[in-house]
Amino acid sequence: MATRRGSAAVRLAILTLKHASSLSRCSFAVSRVLYSTVSDLNEPTFDKILVANRGEIACRIIKTCKKMGIKTVAIHSDVDSNAVHVKMADEASCVGPAPTNKSYLNLDAIMETIQKTGAQAVHPGYGFLSENKEFARRLADEGVTFIGPDTHAIQAMGDKIESKLIAKKAKVNTIPGFDGVVKDADEAVKIARESGYPVMIKASAGGGGKGMRIAWNDDETREGFRFSSQEAASSFGDDRLLIEKFIDNPRHIEIQILGDKHGNALWLNERECSIQRRNQKVVEEAPSTFLDPETRRAMGEQAVALAKAVNYSSAGTVEFLVDSMKNFYFLEMNTRLQVEHPVTECITGLDLVQEMIRVAKGYQLCHKQADIPINGWAIECRVYAEDPYKSFGLPSIGRLSQYKEPLHVPNVRIDSGIQEGSDISIYYDPMISKLVTHGANRAEALQRMQEALDNYVIRGVTHNIPLLREVIIHPRFVKGDITTNFLPEVYPDGFKGHMLSNSEHKELLATAGSIYVTALLKAQRFLESSTRFPAAKQEQKSWELSLQVDDGVHSVTVSRSGSSYNVEVDGKTLNVTGEWNLASPLLPITVDGTQRIVQCLSRDAAGNMKIQFLGTVYKVQILTKLAAELKKHMLEKVSDDTSNILRSPMPGSVVTIGVAPGDQVTEGQEVCVIEAMKMQNSLTAAKSGKVMKIHCKPGDTVGEGDILIEFE
Repeated sequence: MATRRGSAAVRLAILTLKHASSLSRCSFAVSRVLYSTVSDLNEPTFDKILVANRGEIACRIIKTCKKMGIKTVAIHSDVDSNAVHVKMADEASCVGPAPTNKSYLNLDAIMETIQKTGAQAVHPGYGFLSENKEFARRLADEGVTFIGPDTHAIQAMGDKIESKLIAKKAKVNTIPGFDGVVKDADEAVKIARESGYPVMIKASAGGGGKGMRIAWNDDETREGFRFSSQEAASSFGDDRLLIEKFIDNPRHIEIQILGDKHGNALWLNERECSIQRRNQKVVEEAPSTFLDPETRRAMGEQAVALAKAVNYSSAGTVEFLVDSMKNFYFLEMNTRLQVEHPVTECITGLDLVQEMIRVAKGYQLCHKQADIPINGWAIECRVYAEDPYKSFGLPSIGRLSQYKEPLHVPNVRIDSGIQEGSDISIYYDPMISKLVTHGANRAEALQRMQEALDNYVIRGVTHNIPLLREVIIHPRFVKGDITTNFLPEVYPDGFKGHMLSNSEHKELLATAGSIYVTALLKAQRFLESSTRFPAAKQEQKSWELSLQVDDGVHSVTVSRSGSSYNVEVDGKTLNVTGEWNLASPLLPITVDGTQRIVQCLSRDAAGNMKIQFLGTVYKVQILTKLAAELKKHMLEKVSDDTSNILRSPMPGSVVTIGVAPGDQVTEGQEVCVIEAMKMQNSLTAAKSGKVMKIHCKPGDTVGEGDILIEFE
């Protein structure tokens, strides 16, 4: 590499806001500077890159390619023909129907597209073919560059059994366990007993939490072996499993590494990824509150040692489990761009996609280890189309009827691949976006995240914003007191939404009453304007209302003065002001001097209202005093007994039916397995009884709430 190029065009430089904005959608205060790779338009790379992925990561890669002046080719399934990544690319090609094995994993169709379009290189993103050594080999045979490590590194690190042996040889701390392939459930039980419970059963290939189960006894080991092998085969085409000692209450901390083809490798600091559900990350941040400089350096140096052991050349991630004494153990290496890479980009200023492209072309890294900074703090929330009230997040499908990202909030970056009108289907990961905030320190980044979540408009699908917001404001999280067991420890009975304090409860009631009166006055003005000779009457200034929320009924008096309302709730008067534009999805209000962003999701003529307040959606019924009195005389509708019906808790496909009509079942017995987004979920009988009727068969697609099995 020429000295001029290394010292001038591609160097560590202090950038202004204008240039920083060109690197990503992360905005910074003008006074802030950050380090970044300066793109040299005279540095040749590739003319055209095919992006072998979809969704937000495909969009993310295309953005950097555009910045570098590289044309892009998108691939898509038939249901993704109008997807955002397809519209962003210069060219697009359909590679098959919706199922991933017929489209995004269809090697023959993708290779044909590469030949047809003349793409010189392929960026695989994450998931799908990103760690598929056969794909990398076929590209090499055709003279097409794989933007990632070589096939040797993919093979060595992609196989968890082989990677553990290599890690041991490279003097990387490893977790005790069995270093071979587990043949069957009986051998799994034998190994688990020898290792000592609890154990982690996991797929040898792949990652992303798929094919992983924790077992605390023999029965759970047998069940875990079955589900993990099935998920591994479905997700990665490889059902091999290994078993390791499970480290209870660990932190999940990973090191981002970057290597080139000239033997250079760097560690780009750590990411804290301990907030997880079902072994899948939910909230990530960089740096970690837990690591001191010495531990950070030791983890970084071991990560680099592992990378050099396999001649690693690209961006990659070495994951560790860290115990309470800061002992750390190698978990796995992901030989690809990680989902949560944006937080590293925010604190280092490096564009990792650009670095991967440069390395793939053969350039040396233009940084030294001493150049890598930690500038401020970054936090990422994975926004999913999921119901957080069901096992911390079961998939939700639907169409985004309204969608507005909170990019007006300072220091916010959003990586997304959807838009208003996009469909969230059962075929792919339910991620909506990665919401990232950056601040001078952690407190500032957390405050920005709270603000961004409140300003995020997502309608048409159930989403996990209520859970995300609760996590980032929880005292344990704020203090940095977290482990991978955070969610089940903090919410042992499952997530229930925000628990309102007494003052917050009054704020909600006052807000709901103010919205109700605003809508009432708007309707009255419309009726008066549509009448040719409106009757003159004195304008009403006060309303006595009855509000019901959380099974509690409250008397509320609302008095209006201009755009301000004085609302008496349970003997206390609150002042509520705002612009009261009910056509806007966001309602900025101030309650007794406290600024809030609320969302009125729905309201009807019967006084029923759904309000998103402090992240959680609350159902409120508002009636006039007279209507509330009359309601007391109405009969309550008796809920149907559904204990003899098993309904699907999520949209997905039926994998197995474990019973037949006439079979006797016991409470807790598995009767059906549903797969959603490549995760298998065991459904059990709620009570003992006899199977009366089965409404589905293996292979059927079912929706949330569909009846699967009836019992007598």
